[in-house]
Amino acid sequence: GINAEYMGIVCYEKQATWTGMWNYTWRTGLDEHGLPVHGSMYRYLWTNGPKECLELADYSFDEHFGQPAPSFPPREVLHQYLNEWAKRSGIEKYIKYKHAVESIRKDGDRFSIVVRDLQGDCQVHDVADRVVVASGHFSVPSVPQYPGFDSFPGRICHSHDFRDAVEMRGRRVLIVGAGYSGEDIGLQCHKYGAQHVTISSRSGGLGFKWPQGVEELPILEKVEGNTVTFKGGETRDVDAIVLCTGYVHSLPFMEDSLRLKTRNVMYPGGLYKGVVWQADPTLFYIGMQDEFYTFSLFDIQSRFVCDVIRGKIALPDAAAREEDIKSWKARGDQSQGDSFAMIAFQTEYLCDLVGLVSNCKYTVEILQKIRAMFEQWEHDKADNIMTYRDKAFTSAWTGTKAATPKNTWVDVLDDSAAYFMTRLKA
Repeated sequence: GINAEYMGIVCYEKQATWTGMWNYTWRTGLDEHGLPVHGSMYRYLWTNGPKECLELADYSFDEHFGQPAPSFPPREVLHQYLNEWAKRSGIEKYIKYKHAVESIRKDGDRFSIVVRDLQGDCQVHDVADRVVVASGHFSVPSVPQYPGFDSFPGRICHSHDFRDAVEMRGRRVLIVGAGYSGEDIGLQCHKYGAQHVTISSRSGGLGFKWPQGVEELPILEKVEGNTVTFKGGETRDVDAIVLCTGYVHSLPFMEDSLRLKTRNVMYPGGLYKGVVWQADPTLFYIGMQDEFYTFSLFDIQSRFVCDVIRGKIALPDAAAREEDIKSWKARGDQSQGDSFAMIAFQTEYLCDLVGLVSNCKYTVEILQKIRAMFEQWEHDKADNIMTYRDKAFTSAWTGTKAATPKNTWVDVLDDSAAYFMTRLKA
């Protein structure tokens, strides 16, 4: 939406390519440059939400596949979709890969930026009139400590460092945390041959109808050797522990006065319309919310930011912005913990942005169709957590109904794009 050459746009990206979290790497801990590994993707990951809820306004899945495709593809297929969409934009020439931002501070009316050129192993100094932070918040793990962890004889890892469910074949696995990662990694371990999977959480459990060999128990209290004890006194013997305990918003490169500090909530404080930094409206944050909509949320937020930068959207004064923030944050906080309320809230939030953005391809009607799909997806999971990925949804953009999978998700052990496309053409 912005003439990049005229505006002097540059995008600094730490990784060697685009598509962010959808890049898979075998590396854990530190990367080849000694920096924390960004990606949390693991082998055999399939989308846990319908692709129709991720579909971008200007690149349909019909156009990408050339025919109806199943609603729940594996990671590599979604990566290819994002990669093709990004290539068509023509923006890659403005991206500096292997450039890690080290500091951003305000110097008068402009931002002073220090970047590490990882390839050249040197610092680069830059200035900017506007800054957009879109580094995500699922790359720095939140790692709890439990009594006995230091003497546990098996493996303990965070989901950020989990890479392959086959590693858990024949093992008794404890999953700590009942969010989306805990749910999916627990199912992956079961699917690829774990002897037994126990999912432990503070919330009291997800309440799904788990297959034989998967169970839910209350929160972990302590570990003694291979024996783990849960609140209430029940015990299990386990061989591996995977901490699916979420992530922290980590923005160490931002000056304190510019740094967003928040938990993973539906509406972070301090951001007008969820993106404009209240204390300095020349700074913007993209995708810092807890997310249902993901791709479309990032896209709509980006379009809003572009219009603000180009002067097509005039920001109200600080007092009016603060009132707007308080109103949206109160509603977001009220929705927290109820999936259907959270879906409704984020839909309303995006409808609000769509009403402000010029020439926006997204519409209230489109977003309401996507909302209905999210709600159906929640019902499908409640009906059968093992078969919800076998359902077929209809594109809100093209009206095309997804293909019915030729094999059930449980039976497909090959997650490669090549195998997926072979099944598509069979």
